[in-house]
Amino acid sequence: MEFDIKSLKTPDFIKRYPGNPILDSSQVPYESVLTYNAGFAKFNGKYVSVFRNDYNRNKENFMTATVKINLGLATSDDGIHWQVASKPCWEIHTDEIRHVYDPRLTVIDGKCYVCFAMDTWHGVRGGVAVTEDFDKFEILNLAAPENRNMVLFPEKINGMYMRLERPMPVYGRVPDRKESFDIWSAKSPDLRYWGDNTLVLPAEKMPCCNSKIGPGAPPVKTPYGWLALTHLVNKVDYELYAWHRNWNKIYYAGAMLLDLEDPNKVLSIAKTPLLVPEMPYEKEGMRGDVIFPGGMILEDSGEVKIYYGSADTCECLATCDIVDLIKFVKNEN
Repeated sequence: MEFDIKSLKTPDFIKRYPGNPILDSSQVPYESVLTYNAGFAKFNGKYVSVFRNDYNRNKENFMTATVKINLGLATSDDGIHWQVASKPCWEIHTDEIRHVYDPRLTVIDGKCYVCFAMDTWHGVRGGVAVTEDFDKFEILNLAAPENRNMVLFPEKINGMYMRLERPMPVYGRVPDRKESFDIWSAKSPDLRYWGDNTLVLPAEKMPCCNSKIGPGAPPVKTPYGWLALTHLVNKVDYELYAWHRNWNKIYYAGAMLLDLEDPNKVLSIAKTPLLVPEMPYEKEGMRGDVIFPGGMILEDSGEVKIYYGSADTCECLATCDIVDLIKFVKNEN
């Protein structure tokens, strides 16, 4: 599909919160430089967020400092104004594990499940953990490398748990699409053992995308299908703002509808991105021109809260009406 990257824009029905960013390092009461790519959910009467916190690299030492990451916890009464807990909620460093990061939250049967990525010395692994208090996390599953960007559906479907995930094959790719990673699914009877992997959406079928795609926020159930946010990437032939050289990827939020009974079936895909980097806090940061959707909450009023990492630096909020969003995904606007 031919498209003009510079013509892409956020649709008018999407409203960015005027006080963005809603969460950044200035609100964190412990060492913090970058606060982004968070998961969000409603849990035990509160809005909760678990966020990625990079705490030692800054603009001056970015290329020389060792990456150090922990996960922080924030809570809110309204989903807009957040209070960060006094200490990180989860951090792992072993001889093999370097850190966990990029959490996604899904509540199932009164427990909060956290999908996460884990950097190890032998590859990137995606995983699923469970917590009831954000103090103790039990890891239920770790995928073999290279696989990440996992998100859980909030209920069993035909008796099985399901997740969307993004493997990162390289050798199997044709030479001109080495980084065109796709969205797959997996099923599990118990959230520990996963299989029956199925290709859901190839990157080349994503409109307005010339590179990789992957799951974004965990799917939300609607009468029209499972509403799932994605990320999609365009590579450009010019250098973008970043704390390092040779950054040439623009990240957007996309959206699709999946069949309620068979989420491997894509019902529709929005023909243009849902969120395009346009604001200063999206275009300049650790990596500029990056929007990465990590949370979506459908309120009883019909308002949809879309939470997204911005420029790999901070966390932001956009809202819309569910009716407008469904029309957009079904390309009825």
